Amino acid sequence: MKGKVELLAITPDCKRVIEQAGRTCYRSGSKSQPGSEKEFIPRVIKNGHHSVLEHGYATFRITGVSRSFTHQLVRHRLCAFSQRSQRYVNEENFAYVEPQSIAENAEAHRIFEKIMNDTKYAYRELQNLGIKNEDARYVLANGTQSEIVISANFRQLRHMFCVRCDRHAQLEIRTIVLQMLRIMKKEAPSVFGDFVIDEETSTAYTPFYS
Repeated sequence: MKGKVELLAITPDCKRVIEQAGRTCYRSGSKSQPGSEKEFIPRVIKNGHHSVLEHGYATFRITGVSRSFTHQLVRHRLCAFSQRSQRYVNEENFAYVEPQSIAENAEAHRIFEKIMNDTKYAYRELQNLGIKNEDARYVLANGTQSEIVISANFRQLRHMFCVRCDRHAQLEIRTIVLQMLRIMKKEAPSVFGDFVIDEETSTAYTPFYS
């Protein structure tokens, strides 16, 4: 898998913002002290008060992923997305993502490579016939490599991590979203520190999910 995740932006002092939002609900602002979010935020998450997490946002750039991956990602409708356009970008020499299960099978790999090469030929032939990229793209496969920028609030990110880091999730999206989780555990441990990553199985879970 070639996919890479880069954090572009995150709500400044997000832990304090979330704590202040939560304490507003309980009128307990006077209890806010340096470091008090470390206890307060996990408690409200455990209690199911997840709406306060929506005050924190993060934006990521994801590169080297397939269109199959982005088709799954954009199903998270509460996020904002900006994706490389196949209408305006010339995909004549497109790169592609090959699933691990295919790469490890010699015959499957041969079939996959042939289809990708045939697709490149068909795309170029359509261009040579004067067909615009916006219509030539119809022959492109789900494996065609793409890139996308995603912005999401922390509540939505927690949902994504629970669903896409599960062992039942498809490998490519699980691998990418795990990268996002590792970043957020570092950047906002009070919000995402309860997630447990199993490096051996490349999965993650949290006991606080509800």
